[in-house]
Amino acid sequence: MSNLDKQERKAEAQDLNRDPISGAPGSHPVGVGVGGIAGGAAAGALAGTVFGPLGTLIGAAAGVVAGAAAGKGVAERLDPTVETEYWRQEHQNRPYYKEGTDYDRDYATVYGFGLQARETRPASTWEETEATLAGEWPRNRGESRLEWDEARLAARDAWERADRTHTVYRDGDTHYAGRFDSASYRDNEYSYDDYRPAYRYGMQARQQHAGRQWDDHLERDLGDGWDRFKADSRLTWEKAKYAVREAFDSDHHGDAARRNPTDPRV
Repeated sequence: MSNLDKQERKAEAQDLNRDPISGAPGSHPVGVGVGGIAGGAAAGALAGTVFGPLGTLIGAAAGVVAGAAAGKGVAERLDPTVETEYWRQEHQNRPYYKEGTDYDRDYATVYGFGLQARETRPASTWEETEATLAGEWPRNRGESRLEWDEARLAARDAWERADRTHTVYRDGDTHYAGRFDSASYRDNEYSYDDYRPAYRYGMQARQQHAGRQWDDHLERDLGDGWDRFKADSRLTWEKAKYAVREAFDSDHHGDAARRNPTDPRV
């Protein structure tokens, strides 16, 4: 097995891109996260996204993503908060990592650039878009010292990750929408659009806290973050937590891999 294959297997174990029902890994070949650092200016502009400000992903180039995220489909933007620490810890393990570089200065911008590219071109493939991105990189690189030949694989990681995660969330939306009318916790004053962020929050939390059981401590931790993630949902945490827990526990009894996750390094 090549080093790249090993790294992709390792990333599969930690990325959000598992089937929201079974917990099985997604089908795309490159499964890694997207990361970055907090960009205060973008945070204020993008507070309405489902999972918080997309602009926090890309540090020095926050304004680039801010403009993209302000456009169509804002409610479908991906969560930057979980991926930030993953990439900060993982980027040095990737086969394209260049010794002597700095995550905040060099790579955070690349991952944000790749994510932005996928978010603004949902109908395109990486192969169709790469030449355009190569031309756009010099004016979007911020302080990154990476030339495109050095940055392209990291940008593709971010693109592929976003593509996988969108697929997972679409599948999850279909699943939970089909069960919504019969949900015992449903409040008829609210629509599925109010509950969608709760289900996605639960899917995200399931992967972020893999191996952890739902208990009072986890419920409190997730409750503390609900207002950041709820976007336009009108649900309070007391109303949302039941949907969050359903998504969090959805594979609890049927997915042995979640209860006993394999070590991807083996």
